[in-house]
Amino acid sequence: MSFSINSNLGALSAYNALAKVTSQTQASQLRLASSKKINSVADDTSGYQVGKALQGKVAIMKGAQGNINSAKNLLATAEAALSSINDLVIQIKGKVADASDPTKNKTSLANDITTLGAEITAIFDNTKFNETALLSATSTSFEFKTGEAATDKLTVALDNFNAAGLSSISGVGATPSGLDSVSAATLLSTEVTTLGDNVQNALSKIGNFGQRLDVKDEYLTNAISNANASISRIFDTDMALEQLNSSKTQVGGQIGTAMLSQMNQSPNQIMGLFR
Repeated sequence: MSFSINSNLGALSAYNALAKVTSQTQASQLRLASSKKINSVADDTSGYQVGKALQGKVAIMKGAQGNINSAKNLLATAEAALSSINDLVIQIKGKVADASDPTKNKTSLANDITTLGAEITAIFDNTKFNETALLSATSTSFEFKTGEAATDKLTVALDNFNAAGLSSISGVGATPSGLDSVSAATLLSTEVTTLGDNVQNALSKIGNFGQRLDVKDEYLTNAISNANASISRIFDTDMALEQLNSSKTQVGGQIGTAMLSQMNQSPNQIMGLFR
């Protein structure tokens, strides 16, 4: 082994080894401090790209879940209104049946039916969601994005809830003379029955939409959970393993520092040649 004072190759090698260990120690400490395995693109280029792409998909799916909740709120509003109309229809059917009892006051029954019909009309005209009429609209529709794919959408057409016969609900009114007439009472009963059937059909459509939304919501919940698990595996630090690495590199750094110090002393041996 040759000795020189201008180039201490042994010390340079020890310095390079110490610099590498120090870099590894800093990397481990940064991962422990941030709880992230990837803190920059340079740490893992492909892993970073895959993880960020997954995070983008999760953001889209969470937005889709918000859309699903809005769709459910819209359906719930329409369902509540139609259920109220259905209850009123049942009451009207009862009033019409009472008209066949000769001991009942036909005028009172007619007034009751007219009042109930007016209430149905009010519900029909005033049921709105974000200022959009739900039961009286015939051409309006809402398109909800319900998944990560651009084509995953659900269109809720409001004419599904515009049950035939609802628009002429004012005709459900009655007069005492009408209740006295067998044909008029039968006609009224038929109209009310048709109205009730239409309301039931509209409620069934709401139920079908709700079922589809529930399925999509459950799918998104699972998909988001799985995507988050993948993101965690890509980005999150294994704290126990990284602590072991940090301890190992810290010890290596201390040893490297000691060796560098010793190697720096090697040129001093040359002084012995001049004694």
